[in-house]
Amino acid sequence: MSGRHWATESKPIATDPYRGGVTSQRIEPFRDPAVIERVLADTTVWAVVGLGGDPSRPAYGVARFLQAHGKQIVPVHPRAGEVLGAPGYRTLAEIPFAVDVVDIFRRSDHAGAFADEAVAIGAQAVWFQVGVVDEAAASRAAAAGLDVVMDTCPKIEWPLHGPRAVGA
Repeated sequence: MSGRHWATESKPIATDPYRGGVTSQRIEPFRDPAVIERVLADTTVWAVVGLGGDPSRPAYGVARFLQAHGKQIVPVHPRAGEVLGAPGYRTLAEIPFAVDVVDIFRRSDHAGAFADEAVAIGAQAVWFQVGVVDEAAASRAAAAGLDVVMDTCPKIEWPLHGPRAVGA
């Protein structure tokens, strides 16, 4: 796609009132195409933090997309309930099986706690959704050995970096 640059310098992002209203600088290492490809191709279980039962919310649409592309979604929400046929959990620590990716749909000022929980549960990766920017938390997760993607969405990245169907 033209217009997308993978330069190493930081680029400003706009203020997002729905994600804490914080203006920040995007750290391009957390948008590395090789990391995005690896996370999309080599993972199965995605804990979606902030996924509730409201189909109008972005988390719901992304979780449905991930399911359609062969991922097992695990809703993580304070009012845990079944979403898209998957049982929900109130916290990451309550999930009784291994999680590959923690996908964060929470305000930037809350994201760090979930990134730290991703490390604690042994996740392989943490994905900060569009507008969710916490550079310190991303750095902590990366230092702990997790793959980190920040300020983008798997649904957006899939056409460029997702696994291709056999015969495609």
